Amino acid sequence: MHSVPRRRTLGGIAAWGALVAAGCHSGGNGAPAPVGATRTWRMGFSAFAPRPNVNDALTTISLWSPRADLALIHDEPPWDVMLSGASLDGWLQQNKVPLVDIYRGKGMQVVYMTDLTNGLNRAQEAPHLVALGRSLAEPAVQQAVRNYVLAVSRVLQPDYLGLAAETNLIRIQAPSIYASVKQTVTAAAADLSAAGSNARPFVSVQVEAAWGFASGGSFVGIDTDRADFPFMRLIGLSSYPYLVYRTPEDIPSDYYSRLQSSSAPLPMMVSEGGWPSAGVPAMGIVSSPDVQVRYVTRQAALLDGVSAIGWTQLQFTDLDPVIFAAAGPFLTIGFVDTQFVAKPALAQWDALFARLRA
Repeated sequence: MHSVPRRRTLGGIAAWGALVAAGCHSGGNGAPAPVGATRTWRMGFSAFAPRPNVNDALTTISLWSPRADLALIHDEPPWDVMLSGASLDGWLQQNKVPLVDIYRGKGMQVVYMTDLTNGLNRAQEAPHLVALGRSLAEPAVQQAVRNYVLAVSRVLQPDYLGLAAETNLIRIQAPSIYASVKQTVTAAAADLSAAGSNARPFVSVQVEAAWGFASGGSFVGIDTDRADFPFMRLIGLSSYPYLVYRTPEDIPSDYYSRLQSSSAPLPMMVSEGGWPSAGVPAMGIVSSPDVQVRYVTRQAALLDGVSAIGWTQLQFTDLDPVIFAAAGPFLTIGFVDTQFVAKPALAQWDALFARLRA
């Protein structure tokens, strides 16, 4: 799993003020949910679009927003802005507030995830930070992160605030970077507490890594993450099980529940993940639209098993294979293709979304 490229979220989209509140569907509503069925988990996506342009982002949001009650913003911080001394409040007002206002206007809760390292390779620092010739090991950079997290809490007021992504995978692949992440995030959490932030702080863990697939195959768990980040009020889960399991039915029934601490369980939220609708022969991944439908069904059962509070995917759409060539195993995770045509899995998602939320 070390060498599997990880896709990044769409960032830097301007003109969020042009977003429209009206939504539309890209397919049928799916089979009705069983009578009496409920869900404890909110459901949603991010603005990640098949191509990095405003029109595609607007279309993406308009398609998924009617079938969601949770919205994800997963960002590498704006390092240049943070380190320039510019107003963080002003930058957020211009670049993020219009989007958050749209989500809130649709009745959604907001998850903001701050991604401090390289989402394509957890053994490396954040690419835009590296491009500036800086490092998270620097006290000044750590302070800039703390200032930014406080501004996010103050200006955007997210319901959930992720302070780092996939901490266990960072620890496995880059212990020195992990030390900087831990120091930065611990201080940022203390700042949030002192400021009286209402956002629920958390970090995400990589589920496949917790099961040992990034370090030899033996179950590892997340006790170290729980100890290193004691401020966590929920456990964020990053899970791409098709990288290690051939079929959704092969995923163990305790895939999420085994990560809980018996003495101090925390609510769980899937902060990113998915299963492709097409195989990746070069990696030995075999899939199809039907297999993706079965994954959606399996994921719901896993979430039910831990009474999860949220389920998000970064991708509602597939990714353009030319523009995002490096994201090979993640290209077809979406529930619509790159032309926004619905896949069968979307109907299953809609059926689950139709459940009454407990």
